[in-house]
Amino acid sequence: MDKTLISGLKREDFQAEVQGKKTDLFTLTNDNGVEISITNYGGTIVAIMVPDKDGKMANVIQAHDNINDCINSSEPFLSTLIGRYGNRIGKGRFTMNGKGYSLAINNGPNHLHGGPTGFHARVWDAEQINDHELVLRYISPYYEEGFPGELHMAVKFSLTEINELVIDYKGTTNKKTVVNMTSHGFFSLSGIGNPTPSATNNICQINADYYIPIDETSIPTGEILKVEGTPFDFRTPHAVGDNIDADDQQIKNGAGYDHCYVLNKREPGELSFAAKIVEPNSKRSMEVYTTEPGVQFYSDNWADGIKGQQGAIFGRRSALCFEAQHFPDSPNKPHFPSVFLKPGQIYTQKTIYKFGVED
Repeated sequence: MDKTLISGLKREDFQAEVQGKKTDLFTLTNDNGVEISITNYGGTIVAIMVPDKDGKMANVIQAHDNINDCINSSEPFLSTLIGRYGNRIGKGRFTMNGKGYSLAINNGPNHLHGGPTGFHARVWDAEQINDHELVLRYISPYYEEGFPGELHMAVKFSLTEINELVIDYKGTTNKKTVVNMTSHGFFSLSGIGNPTPSATNNICQINADYYIPIDETSIPTGEILKVEGTPFDFRTPHAVGDNIDADDQQIKNGAGYDHCYVLNKREPGELSFAAKIVEPNSKRSMEVYTTEPGVQFYSDNWADGIKGQQGAIFGRRSALCFEAQHFPDSPNKPHFPSVFLKPGQIYTQKTIYKFGVED
């Protein structure tokens, strides 16, 4: 008999047959009582149960409480894995080896997050190794959503004894392609509820001297600009809401924060500190570490009262997202770090979300 989850989620509510495969709910635990639940539909993280300053447990990630709502969500990327390409590709087009490729258009004039039937909407093969490790695997067929090559992707979720959720990605291809994986967690450190409180009070730090400005359709202009003297400067911690509605063209273009930060790195690919948020009432904190060159900071500007798990309601700016990734539209920006993957190469990424409590 399955143990009762402190999140209140029921495993059977995630068990179905979708796309000819079985969906299920997998739960990771550690000796601190932290509990993380993930479904193999889209690699969606549906619960992260962590304590506040008084030891009270709450779910700090937005998601749904059954498989049907996951499939039919009005926010299809709600705390899911994203692939093959996280973020946007301008006009859904890019050229590789002299040949043009056209992708699904699903965000204004652009391609977003792998398209409407990207990795977030696929049933992954799941193998739970033990109480704190889960491996998901997916083979993306040739020309899925327009992408060349057959991509074999494995994603391992691990929960450590120091309350880290570690996400390791590994991928190979049989033909040259583009890959930019991420996990699109919508984090609400106050704990989800009805309604879920605004996250604009969270104290935020981002380890980046530069960010990537966007046009009115959220495609990078190609520039890399200093955060200094702009609403995008989080090098010193301050509240997300301080400048979120500033009279600034970039803020207007993103309807708030929806920009990729160029992380400070000593060398490419090093695992280093990217960001931190602290919720001032509960004192819950989350630190982000990644090998990726960028992190997309998204202040949940478009939510409109999404119905979430167990009666929770997710309103505008009730979550913060830190999507570790390569830069948007990189296939069309040769001066950005490369997202091309060739046969014989291995795509790797490691991102860590570490949960704690501030003194």
